[in-house]
Amino acid sequence: MRRASFPRIPSAAAVIALAGSLCAYAEESPVQFVDRAPDQAFEHTYTGGWEHFVGGGVAAFDCNGDDFLDLYVAGGTTAAKLLVNAGDGVGPPLAFNHKPGEVTDRLGVIGAYPLDIDSDDILDLVVLRVGENLLLRGLGECTFAQANEAWGFTSADRWTTAFSATWEPGAEWPTLAFGNYVDRTDPDIGCDVNVVYRPASAGYEAPLELMPSRCPLSMLFIDWDGSGRADLRVSNDRHYYGQEGQEQLWRFDGPPRLYSAADGWQPLKIWGMGIAGRDLFGDSRPEFFLTSMGDQKLRSLAEDAAGPTFVDSAFGLGVTAHVPHTGPNDRPSTGWHPAFGDVDNDGRDDLFISKGNVNAMPGAAADDPNNLLIQQKDGRFREYSERAGVASTARSRGAALADLNLDGKLDLVVVNRHAGLEIHENVTSVPGNWLAVDVRQPAPNRRAIGGRIEVTDGEHSWYRQLTVGGGHASGTASPEHFGLGTAQEVRLRVRWPDGTESPWQTAAANQRVLISR
Repeated sequence: MRRASFPRIPSAAAVIALAGSLCAYAEESPVQFVDRAPDQAFEHTYTGGWEHFVGGGVAAFDCNGDDFLDLYVAGGTTAAKLLVNAGDGVGPPLAFNHKPGEVTDRLGVIGAYPLDIDSDDILDLVVLRVGENLLLRGLGECTFAQANEAWGFTSADRWTTAFSATWEPGAEWPTLAFGNYVDRTDPDIGCDVNVVYRPASAGYEAPLELMPSRCPLSMLFIDWDGSGRADLRVSNDRHYYGQEGQEQLWRFDGPPRLYSAADGWQPLKIWGMGIAGRDLFGDSRPEFFLTSMGDQKLRSLAEDAAGPTFVDSAFGLGVTAHVPHTGPNDRPSTGWHPAFGDVDNDGRDDLFISKGNVNAMPGAAADDPNNLLIQQKDGRFREYSERAGVASTARSRGAALADLNLDGKLDLVVVNRHAGLEIHENVTSVPGNWLAVDVRQPAPNRRAIGGRIEVTDGEHSWYRQLTVGGGHASGTASPEHFGLGTAQEVRLRVRWPDGTESPWQTAAANQRVLISR
């Protein structure tokens, strides 16, 4: 098992010196965004009462084959919207058009995840709702048909707040995991039951219950130990799960089994909201960023761990983000959607965190600005959201960090509760180089979910697992974006889900490449 190494926590003298250097360039920012939402021909707000205190997600994906990412935005008690990207060339100002449709303009939508369920190379949508969840089959040209019955998928009337999917070995269809929050029929009971759908000969079997269930707000199938097996990490809200609840990791190589202390798992109790998995240290193993009320967690596999034993490195790296970074309010901050991405293309992943009070919780910050933490050369992160133009104090929920106008820079969409949608265009003037990597293999699992992309410039290596899930009610299906800094050329390969590897190939920077099996 690998060793987790973190930057050394600085001494008090070093902190004072660092504070002085920060003052010296307080007005500078390596990245800049402009909100294009006021320029759109539509308005959108995520609304609702207690059943929509959580949720408010967005799916970013290409639904018409033009390479520009479109958006499907949850609305709660407002109808969800399918927003088609109006881009017709590289780098235009971000613009979207609402495409009305009976199938997509649904009420009660919590969030959505794009996924090619039937492996026809057209992305489908998994729609999480207060009520019946929906599988919407993509038909091309941003049209969809409800496929619950056709695919043998039956959904109870629940409050679904988390989702993830993977292809288990030999399966023709993906395994689908749904996290259900509080039992709405009797809230005093507490948490509802999480369910997993495994494929049958035609469509899906009856759902399998994952017990105990602990009120999840995010879940993610991911290979945490390099075994090639994707296990299910679940982040749970301790507000409801009682004394016995905690974060969870389920092993999937037969009947799902919850990892325990006997396996090396150590209990962690947080107000779990969202999960982001990303290899930050270039050792091919993912770190896990977990949002919460109060301090956020960054979990890494422990040195010489023989099982799922994780240690926290958030404080040493400067990503606790536990109180608002602007204004006088020092009450605990409430994190929701985390997203890693290199917003300045310097070769180091940065971190966006959406923030916002659940509703009017007096013990938590009311004006709670979103975070944009830029990774520095020493591996630590520094707050830039106010200077970058994305420090909204609305009650933010789901988000998408993706290149929306094909200019090689990551843009940002943020869904707000009882406030307007934000569409931030990345207008950074002098970013580094980049590469966007798309992958395809023959059916099933056309997008190689569970595989891994490896990119190297000879000095640095980047490893990226291909996953579906995580975040907070929000998913993105797009080419994987790698910031390359000054590198003009890189080598890359894919480890396919069955463990075989593609040949190394060379690619020049600042383009989109497709690796086909």
